[in-house]
Amino acid sequence: MGVLQYLLALLLFLTVESIALQSHNFCDITQKGYEKKRSKLIGAYLPQPPTANGAAVVRCRLQPGEGVPRRPFRSAHIGVCDIREAAARERAASAAGNRPLFYFRFGVDQALPQERRAPVTPSSASRYHRRRSSGSRDERYRSDVHTEAVQAALAKHKERKMAVPMPSKRRSLVVQTSMDAYTPPDTSSGSEDEGSVQGDSQGTPTSSQGSINMEHWISQAIHGSTTSTTSSSSTQSGGSGAAHRLADVMAQTHIENHSAPPDVTTYTSEHSIQVERPQGSTTSRTAPKYGNAELMETGDGVPVSSRVSAKIQQLVNTLKRPKRPPLREFFVDDFEELLEVQQPDPNQPKPEGAQMLATRGEQLGVVTNWPPSLEAALQRWGTISPKAPCLTTMDTNGKPLYILTYGKLWTRSMKVAYNILHKLGTKQEPMVRPGDRVALVFPNNDPAAFMVAFYGCLLAEVVPVPIEVPLTRKDAGSQQIGFLLGSCGVTVALTSDACHKGLPKSPTGEIPQFKGWPKLLWFVTESKHLSKPPRDWFPHIKDANNDTAYIEYKTCKDGSVLGVTVTRIALLTHCQALTQACGYTEAETIVNVLDFKKDVGLWHGILTSVMNMMHVISIPYALMKVNPLSWIQKVCQYKAKVACVKSRDMHWALVAHRDQRDVNLSSLRMLIVADGANPWSISSCDAFLNVFQSKGLRQEVICPCASSPEALTVAIRRPTDDSNQPPGRGVLSMHGLTYGVIRVDSEEKLSVLTVQDVGLVMPGAIMCSVKPDGVPQLCRTDEIGELCVCAVATGTSYYGLSGMTKNTFEVFPMTSSGAPISEYPFIRTGLLGFVGPGGLVFVVGKMDGLMVVSGRRHNADDIVATALAVEPMKFVYRGRIAVFSVTVLHDERIVIVAEQRPDSTEEDSFQWMSRVLQAIDSIHQVGVYCLALVPANTLPKTPLGGIHLSETKQLFLEGSLHPCNVLMCPHTCVTNLPKPRQKQPEIGPASVMVGNLVSGKRIAQASGRDLGQIEDNDQARKFLFLSEVLQWRAQTTPDHLLYTLLNCRGTIANSLTCVQLHKRAEKIAVMLMERGHLQDGDHVALVYPPGIDLIAAFYGCLYAGCVPITVRPPHPQNIATTLPTVKMIVEVSRSACLMTTQLICKLLRSREAAAAVDVRTWPLILDTDDLPKKRPAQIYKPSNPDTLAYLDFSVSTTGMLAGVKMSHAATSAFCRSIKLQCELYPSREVAICLDPYCGLGFVLWCLCSVYSGHQSILIPPSELETNPALWLLAVSQYKVRDTFCSYSVMELCTKGLGSQTESLKARGLDLSRVRTCVVVAEERPRIALTQSFSKLFKDLGLHPRAVSTSFGCRVNLAICLQGTSGPDPTTVYVDMRALRHDRVRLVERGSPHSLPLMESGKILPGVRIIIANPETKGPLGDSHLGEIWVHSAHNASGYFTIYGDESLQSDHFNSRLSFGDTQTIWARTGYLGFLRRTELTDANGERHDALYVVGALDEAMELRGMRYHPIDIETSVIRAHKSVTECAVFTWTNLLVVVVELDGSEQEALDLVPLVTNVVLEEHYLIVGVVVVVDIGVIPINSRGEKQRMHLRDGFLADQLDPIYVAYNM
Repeated sequence: MGVLQYLLALLLFLTVESIALQSHNFCDITQKGYEKKRSKLIGAYLPQPPTANGAAVVRCRLQPGEGVPRRPFRSAHIGVCDIREAAARERAASAAGNRPLFYFRFGVDQALPQERRAPVTPSSASRYHRRRSSGSRDERYRSDVHTEAVQAALAKHKERKMAVPMPSKRRSLVVQTSMDAYTPPDTSSGSEDEGSVQGDSQGTPTSSQGSINMEHWISQAIHGSTTSTTSSSSTQSGGSGAAHRLADVMAQTHIENHSAPPDVTTYTSEHSIQVERPQGSTTSRTAPKYGNAELMETGDGVPVSSRVSAKIQQLVNTLKRPKRPPLREFFVDDFEELLEVQQPDPNQPKPEGAQMLATRGEQLGVVTNWPPSLEAALQRWGTISPKAPCLTTMDTNGKPLYILTYGKLWTRSMKVAYNILHKLGTKQEPMVRPGDRVALVFPNNDPAAFMVAFYGCLLAEVVPVPIEVPLTRKDAGSQQIGFLLGSCGVTVALTSDACHKGLPKSPTGEIPQFKGWPKLLWFVTESKHLSKPPRDWFPHIKDANNDTAYIEYKTCKDGSVLGVTVTRIALLTHCQALTQACGYTEAETIVNVLDFKKDVGLWHGILTSVMNMMHVISIPYALMKVNPLSWIQKVCQYKAKVACVKSRDMHWALVAHRDQRDVNLSSLRMLIVADGANPWSISSCDAFLNVFQSKGLRQEVICPCASSPEALTVAIRRPTDDSNQPPGRGVLSMHGLTYGVIRVDSEEKLSVLTVQDVGLVMPGAIMCSVKPDGVPQLCRTDEIGELCVCAVATGTSYYGLSGMTKNTFEVFPMTSSGAPISEYPFIRTGLLGFVGPGGLVFVVGKMDGLMVVSGRRHNADDIVATALAVEPMKFVYRGRIAVFSVTVLHDERIVIVAEQRPDSTEEDSFQWMSRVLQAIDSIHQVGVYCLALVPANTLPKTPLGGIHLSETKQLFLEGSLHPCNVLMCPHTCVTNLPKPRQKQPEIGPASVMVGNLVSGKRIAQASGRDLGQIEDNDQARKFLFLSEVLQWRAQTTPDHLLYTLLNCRGTIANSLTCVQLHKRAEKIAVMLMERGHLQDGDHVALVYPPGIDLIAAFYGCLYAGCVPITVRPPHPQNIATTLPTVKMIVEVSRSACLMTTQLICKLLRSREAAAAVDVRTWPLILDTDDLPKKRPAQIYKPSNPDTLAYLDFSVSTTGMLAGVKMSHAATSAFCRSIKLQCELYPSREVAICLDPYCGLGFVLWCLCSVYSGHQSILIPPSELETNPALWLLAVSQYKVRDTFCSYSVMELCTKGLGSQTESLKARGLDLSRVRTCVVVAEERPRIALTQSFSKLFKDLGLHPRAVSTSFGCRVNLAICLQGTSGPDPTTVYVDMRALRHDRVRLVERGSPHSLPLMESGKILPGVRIIIANPETKGPLGDSHLGEIWVHSAHNASGYFTIYGDESLQSDHFNSRLSFGDTQTIWARTGYLGFLRRTELTDANGERHDALYVVGALDEAMELRGMRYHPIDIETSVIRAHKSVTECAVFTWTNLLVVVVELDGSEQEALDLVPLVTNVVLEEHYLIVGVVVVVDIGVIPINSRGEKQRMHLRDGFLADQLDPIYVAYNM
């Protein structure tokens, strides 16, 4: 069974749960009261006994609010008969062995018992028109048959259920504005489920109705998901004990039976995860509780006390279900991640019929009195029957507003023609000449003015381009209309007086230029504004020729607008063909509800009517909104013979018709259904006939037609007098249609499409159907193709676009042998369908609505119909649904966007969404990628009020749709992910080495300069200990300045000379010995702010023989979170004493501190602000250089606190190495803006100046928060050549000073002397940041080559550091996909999937590096990814741990290679990287080896068998949307969790979910499991500017992030 069905079954857990929740506002979903509320709510459902038979289930289906609600009847039940009958005949036929390819049924089943035709429920029009459906997507989709099919599909899903986590929202995001503030979209509309339509029968379901068999399936859900934990709990008030037990069980879902968490990202084809076991053997154990939360254990045994983790567990359980069977074929190419190729399903239906033959329409009969052109017809009627009515317009009350006679039409059109040609521009330079294009801009309620202007243009031989009235400058799609006008060279727009007054005006009264529009002259065509033509002026009336008559605009799928040109001969022939097909006669009356500016409304209501001197009654859209019955009333009033409507007009009339008593439709001989090409129009036609048959409507009157802008009328059903000739219809398998094959539905009774014929081919036309893509080859008889037409009466081109014209208007269909079927070109209609028996044309969809998902074709209209059939419909507006596809990871993915009603609650909507997913999976066998609900009235509209599809898609893709609910299902839909990588058995290290030698690759090893061979006059070398160096400097250069500390204003806060430091250290040593009574070797914690005190205290400890540990002081504003870390380091380091300032001393003992930690257990605290005056008797000198000098404690990015031991020998070697690399001498000045608590930052701040004698200008990074320019101003002021900073400092400068470079220049900031600016880091270099910093300050003299990075880690605090000499750091581009497989592949800059990596500085003197395989410990070759191992005199000598975990220590600090040089002892850095020999030369003339750091092994995530580095995914996500400022990713039970910080309004939070999911899929081939949107500053960052992802993970699982939104992707 496919995962979709599983997931959809699971989704139902929520649906039932949310039925119970309907009355509650669940806005505190992220609050702690969740368990309590849930148990309370579910309580009502639990005591029901399981039902034995299906009767209860059926009963349940008929309850309101569950399954199929009681609903008013909307369409005849004919379709049900169709399906049943079809199935029966099908079975009979297949039994007889002659299975038909498709099956048609003619006629309506008259024998249908009267009581089965449930009555249409009454509704008052006033109530009705408040919620009206709109433009192009609306009631055409209504089908009770389909609704029943959908309900049946959903009922099937109820058998198998599991929980799906509902997204969590912050309360501020849930609380909607008050109901009064909402205006429901007037263009949208009512399903009949609201208001008086249903009366009050729709109460909340009682618990017994709502939950049949609830306990049974919940227990199934729990036990079926391999959970076996129960927990007893006392009954809480308001909820039964059973309910609370359930809540407990759900909260503690515990996976057993497999040690590792399931990899839900791979395909499991067998049910290995579901371990069935007898009920008796369930192990029961009580989980301990922390506070009021339940403790939960995850698959990897991590206890988590939170609800979030329960939801994630729910999601994991849901996703563990097996997916559809995996497809085994892959593109094969080295180690590329190989995307699956969709293989054709061997069982898919294939067309079996013979090749079709082109179908001819009847001969176009020439009638003698037909006019030679349309203008000639107008002249004839205008002169011989001037009083005959041509057009009657209505006001919004339904009263006739104006009657235009043929005489008036003729004289006014002439007047317009004369004025266009002679009154625009000058006599010598007229603005408009014959053949020029002019725009017609008329509102929908003024057909008379439009008609006059249109015929005026025809008489003047100019080309009218009718368009919609631009309502605002930003109208959706209006810009594209502007492009069309520009490309047509339009300079004049004709409009009516009222419309001209209504256009937006500038303060001077001018009409502004609309966005994208050419400059237009607006010309009002009302008679009173026009000059009378001279008596001798007559328009030149010619016979119809090949000149362009008019241009009709067409909006494409992508939103672009094209102009279809129609010639005068095509125009005339089309009118003749319609006259013949429809049997029009002179002076007939026709009621037109359609838009008269284009399409069927224009062809019948403006053009053909004039040819036949007919009388058109025009019903404006505004009147239909007020009175949906108006068109029927006008048919009765005028005894009209013909009416032109759309399905929605029929539907509206159905809903409102009860108010009318005296309806009589017997005068109608033809009811033209303009959107008959939409397969869903059949239900409106059937329902309309069912109701109005008793009012004189005959079945044969209903005439659906199919049309397209390119081919004009494609087919129309002819009106007959013979009621015995029933219309044709086919019941087609939706599954077959997705493969483009016509099959009667046989298997799945649910997924059928019932289509009606749209009549025969037009007179004088030939039709065939060709394959939709590729060569236009004829289809077989049982194959769906694009209908093509060859006729005179069609459009001829897209104006100005010859290439597109050729593809559409000049198609030569081929037979299977490749021969064209005709010498004349055919035109693609854009309609998908086939020609059935008897030449009847059937249309099943449009090319524009086609979505090809995994090789199967789905039509957007069908998906909309299924979504709308999901009851109850009261959560979304019926007419406001958009369905489109987006391309993600090389396939189309279906997206559904609907407008949500303001009164629906979160769970209502979520329930509806989950049911829609189930329904679409059942009916169409396709997964929905994203379902989004937006607030009412927010989707972009077309001028007629429908949804502007391409604009909606654009908003979705750029993240500006602002949905209020989103459900993403990538796990379900994305089936073409690369094959998970299978770990190959490791090749032995010896073979790797031999392989490298054979292939000519050198072993990847490199070293800095040899310390022993460097000749320098380093005086400090003769001392073994730093304390001796300081004493020597205090004697030889007592007044030499070593340290200068700056405050936030940039002035000197404090400074130290050699002798001052020495004396201060002596006093501190006395204090430690006398007040602290410390022995040599005791540990002392130094808790100081960055400054001089810290340095003095450090040397004081050395003088006293104690071991110092530098600790960052607690933050006074944030004691609760920062003090426990201080306490932990003090305890773990076993400090006997804590030295600090008086201020911090008070802080450590304060009441706030007591609330955070136990202040009674602090060791002795010494305050160094009050020092003794005396000197020590003697200064301690260590006996052995290998004894401990200091401990370096630091929190790694994975949240591990690790202290390493630095010996005196290592400390001196370290200082010497840095002195040589950076060429530090007493005459030099170095600016340091780093935290002085660990790593290289501490060494540069406290140790290097004493060893090398240079002056250090100290700038505490915290001071930059008040003055971001402090560091750079100091560098400039002190003319510093070398400076060190952290990424946080660089980021602060880049963000804080970005706009101030000019003012800094004015203040004299000059960075031209900077030779090296080194970022001290323990991570992969952040290229983007260093580059933007370099670019930003280039204008201030900073040389781009000056900026570089260093690299250190716990085992060696500085491995690389860009010194003063040697080549500049290099950058290479590697293939990110190869990195995931632990391989390095260099690519060109800008190639797809390329990742820039910058060298991490030069290797320090005395350091050797080798790249080793972290698993086999064998050496690797050049440019291979492996772990960086280091050997150096300044390696740390081990971890300082209380427990003395020797195995860990020996592994990290004393590792040997398993092959090759097995003697050298290496330290393992825990970082992956590679070495690459470059073409550059080092200072010593040898080729330079560059080290590239890729990332920490601890941080790397193993997903789908590949290694991902969080930073790569985070970089992609940050690029996805402008509002994402920061991102962090981590995994939890093999789900990828993405946390994004939102810089914008909370309304944008949900926009990020699809974009984040898309970008990670596209660039990393990973499915995001959970997307968490949080406020700025929530992602924790350490002092080095590194993200603390594990802290973030713990905070998320413990529910401490207060997220704006949490989305659980399905």
